[in-house]
Amino acid sequence: MTLHATFRCINPECGCEYPVNVPIYRCKKCGSLLDVEHDMEALKRRSAGAWIELFQRRWRTADWPFGSGVWGKKEWVLPNIHDDNIVSMYEGGSNLFWAERLGKQIRVPELWIKLCGNSHTGSFKDLGMTVLVSQVKQMRSEGVNIPAVACASTGDTSAALAAYAAAAGIPSVVLLPKAKVSAAQLIQPVCNGALVLSLDTDFDGCMAVVKRLAEEKGIYLANSMNSLRIEGQKTVGIEIIQQMEWEVPDFIVIPGGNLGNVSALGRGLELMLELGIIQKRPRLVCAQAAKANPLYSSYNNNWAPLEPITAQATQASAIRIGNPVSFDRAVSMLKRFDGIVTQATEAQLSDAAALADLTGMFACPHTGVALAGMMQLVEQGIIQENHRVVVISTAHGLKFTEFKTA
Repeated sequence: MTLHATFRCINPECGCEYPVNVPIYRCKKCGSLLDVEHDMEALKRRSAGAWIELFQRRWRTADWPFGSGVWGKKEWVLPNIHDDNIVSMYEGGSNLFWAERLGKQIRVPELWIKLCGNSHTGSFKDLGMTVLVSQVKQMRSEGVNIPAVACASTGDTSAALAAYAAAAGIPSVVLLPKAKVSAAQLIQPVCNGALVLSLDTDFDGCMAVVKRLAEEKGIYLANSMNSLRIEGQKTVGIEIIQQMEWEVPDFIVIPGGNLGNVSALGRGLELMLELGIIQKRPRLVCAQAAKANPLYSSYNNNWAPLEPITAQATQASAIRIGNPVSFDRAVSMLKRFDGIVTQATEAQLSDAAALADLTGMFACPHTGVALAGMMQLVEQGIIQENHRVVVISTAHGLKFTEFKTA
């Protein structure tokens, strides 16, 4: 089966296409973001049952590179990549566990937690970074001049980029907002050899600088406005369905900041629907911190256009973003999945994480945001006792020990 993928403008009135093996992040015609477009006719030549059998056979195998939770779905992610250019540390395949005791306490007996923090650098960011860095390695092997890769970060993206770039032997640059990331998050990229710059601004200010580096210096931009990241991150939804024996939960709850992750989650589920792997949609819930809540404000105003804000200090530092790059993507996806947006105060996210910890978890603050949002929906009667609910835990609690002692 010969498969290929291209970049396609997300603006339905435009639809321009571009090859994936050139550095490009927005449509040259209309300026919209790009998605990776797959050859669906070719993918449909294999039956739903055959796809399931293939993915089951590859699950956590030692056969390179298919033991990776991302590259085990290579045909659905980036089929153009040569195996010898794949940069993988067997990311993904993280455990989905039944949070029985916590679920009973909050009246959700079928509560499941997807521990994306049990990945190489301790967060879900690995899922997207393996794809992006692999594509950069392939472009460099084809003679494309890419001197380095760079990102703005609230912590987790920088760790993932630095690790995968180091594994590939590619220089990396990370821009962090000064005094706004945890010590553990700062140490990771430093140890992996990245050039780490601490800027006296917030994430959105760092993002403006990294865009200039990409435009003026030819450094490859590694933030989630680059849709290669989305392609890797979409596998979390596919994994959840696979781990639930190809059954669909009623709700999937995910914290949101720059909003690439909820967009990616929906893309993976949409692909499964189109290929006949699943027959229904779960409801998606995107949970934001109350101090960084532009999506929540939009949702509460009938999906009003984005009004960027200056995000305030929050314990959920990785989602402290006031001008999310993937806002339009996220809104589009949430509408398709009858989506809900919630917000959590500092007290609510802390209390939710502490409650989870007392049942054996070690929740990061962003997982606390997601748990708090889910609990609100239980109180409102939207999530009921007969519903099966998955909460995506995006990072390992060990990256946020200061949160536990605050």
